[in-house]
Amino acid sequence: MRPLTQAAFLLAGTLAAAGIGVAAFVGSGVYNIGADDHHTAIVLALIGQLRDRSIAVRAADVAVPDLAAAGRVAAGAHAYAALCSSCHLAPGVAKSPLRPGLYPHPPNLAQQAPPDARRAFWVIKHGIKMSAMPAWGRTLEDGEIWDLVAFVREMPSMTPETYQQLLQ
Repeated sequence: MRPLTQAAFLLAGTLAAAGIGVAAFVGSGVYNIGADDHHTAIVLALIGQLRDRSIAVRAADVAVPDLAAAGRVAAGAHAYAALCSSCHLAPGVAKSPLRPGLYPHPPNLAQQAPPDARRAFWVIKHGIKMSAMPAWGRTLEDGEIWDLVAFVREMPSMTPETYQQLLQ
């Protein structure tokens, strides 16, 4: 055999063996996909890397509007209280009955650094598979999603009182 043919044969054999191994693993049902059993460290790392790279690639070309436009943060606060706070909490909201059953646990957005606007828009619009994060782009207009982004970016610096004032 020529070296190129041997290399191609070896590559094909390796891919076939890997495919059979993956099929056997998936078919066995040995991996517990239940939300009450945490992923192994390697699976969690792989999923995290896949999620972060996928979002970064898709959010790169999102055009960010003026997030300081009048009324945008207040409108976002109302939408957030109705749609997001039961999972992601809010200023002055430290727990919810829904949150403990979610895995992976959604980030507490009131206690994190403000997210990148493009990334936040993409995640809110498209959701994240197998995480309970819905694709709000199916029910909200882009302007409403940008209102949420404007609010989420301001929320970490808000007091519970400021949050409650926005909801009035």
